[in-house]
Amino acid sequence: DAALRPKLLKEVIGQRKAADKLGVAGRASKKLKEPLGHILFDGPPGLGKTTFATVIPNELGTTLQTTSGPALAKPADLLPFLTNLDEGSVLFIDEIHRMPRVVEEFIYPAMEDFRIDIVLGEGMSARTISMQLKRFTLIGATTRSGMLSGPMRDRFKMHEHLEFYSVEELATIVRVNAAELNTPITEAAALELANRIRG
Repeated sequence: DAALRPKLLKEVIGQRKAADKLGVAGRASKKLKEPLGHILFDGPPGLGKTTFATVIPNELGTTLQTTSGPALAKPADLLPFLTNLDEGSVLFIDEIHRMPRVVEEFIYPAMEDFRIDIVLGEGMSARTISMQLKRFTLIGATTRSGMLSGPMRDRFKMHEHLEFYSVEELATIVRVNAAELNTPITEAAALELANRIRG
């Protein structure tokens, strides 16, 4: 449930190494008035990749657009997201490893130089125009980082691998969410449930 997700980095439970690094990077970004460098999150499902992607814009005081690799079948599918970005805003692509190679290559100049090249016409009459974009941060999330090409991985300034939660962290998540839903739970019951989740 989106309502139960943390809104700020200080509210994120677990993943402290990644959260602390992102906090430092975010403060530097605001101080320098530069967009935050592109970020890649990888790890199994349910470890906070989407949570971080929604928290970061809140920390930066900017907007968020969200899509997924499978939804981007061709470069034209990416155009509305790129051209509607505000200065310093965040574009989140979930399952980025499933983005077709043609779309991946189209986004390279957007990530590097904040521009895109659009081909108009066909054959001998075709011409390419370059369109400048607002400076933005791309956040990619993947459960299969090995499926990303080297050139794609190299364009991310930060690469955060998310680790499994400890039983204690899971118990804290259970208690916090239960409190949000007005169904308090004892610490012992939360620990028991956390142990079941860990299997």
